[in-house]
Amino acid sequence: MITLGIESSCDDTSIAIIKDGITILTSMVSSQIEIHKRFGGVVPEVASRKHLEAILPLLNEALNAASITLNDIDQIAVTSGPGLLGPLLIGLTTAKALAWYLKKPLIPVNHIEAHLTASFLAASKKPEYPFIGLIVSGGHSNLVYATGPRKFECLARTLDDAPGELFDKIARHLGLGYPGGPVIQKEGENGDPHRYTLPMPMRKKGYVFSFSGLKTAVIRITQQEGKNLNCADLCAALQYVVAEIFAEKIEMALKDRPAKTIAMAGGVAANKVLRERIKKLADKHRVDLLLPTIHLCTDNAAMIAAHGYFSANTVSGNPLEVNAVANWEMGEG
Repeated sequence: MITLGIESSCDDTSIAIIKDGITILTSMVSSQIEIHKRFGGVVPEVASRKHLEAILPLLNEALNAASITLNDIDQIAVTSGPGLLGPLLIGLTTAKALAWYLKKPLIPVNHIEAHLTASFLAASKKPEYPFIGLIVSGGHSNLVYATGPRKFECLARTLDDAPGELFDKIARHLGLGYPGGPVIQKEGENGDPHRYTLPMPMRKKGYVFSFSGLKTAVIRITQQEGKNLNCADLCAALQYVVAEIFAEKIEMALKDRPAKTIAMAGGVAANKVLRERIKKLADKHRVDLLLPTIHLCTDNAAMIAAHGYFSANTVSGNPLEVNAVANWEMGEG
């Protein structure tokens, strides 16, 4: 079964072709990072135009790389939410047109759910349930208990900033550049994570995340330290605290829910400090940890195609009538 995946929820245009849900034949991404750097973040209108320019050439390139034609495609999976409406509509409209023309099934995919599937795709494994899932990205921070392809119990989510948003804002404040996650990791590589004491918001307060207070604390330290600020140490401390916050909540989940696997995904799941901390936690509890490869952490169509493959039987109604959804909760619709 060959699945074509299309992803355009934010600023990356991506096309992928997957076999049987676990084998990547090709996965391509057209990035807009350099374009949005000058703005310090994604401008939806600019992103939409760039998606429109990139999507069909990228589709042809992907088909050539996989040595197949459109007629070899068995089904099409596409991100229909959550995300920015303009960018989402470019990918969704393209997928609908292809599905109608080729008379192939269309599978609308929640791209937050698909991030977790990327963890299994990286290991060339079919998703195994139940598992504890953590999605950490620029716009999301969700801890879930997964019992089926589209069955998620949300245990925790952020009350305010998402971790990727936190990194972007702090990186901009420190003048390090964009996107924040990679530049903060690079800056903090040789830093001392214990030089600066940062708070751990909502620690010992159940299943909830909060990062705005942490952002305020970092900014306050920069103001207090002035020219004496050690940027490397501060970046190391910030990553250390974020990793500890997530480790605490995952450990709670492992004690409350039966699971033998932790799956972590999303753009911030590429962070080295976080990956090492959750690996240490998984070893402590003797559970498997599935992590996507770095290129599968960020938004990509491979995870969309894989999740579409495993969740195809959950689709109801006429997919050609599906619209883009800016806010789509995991497991809904």
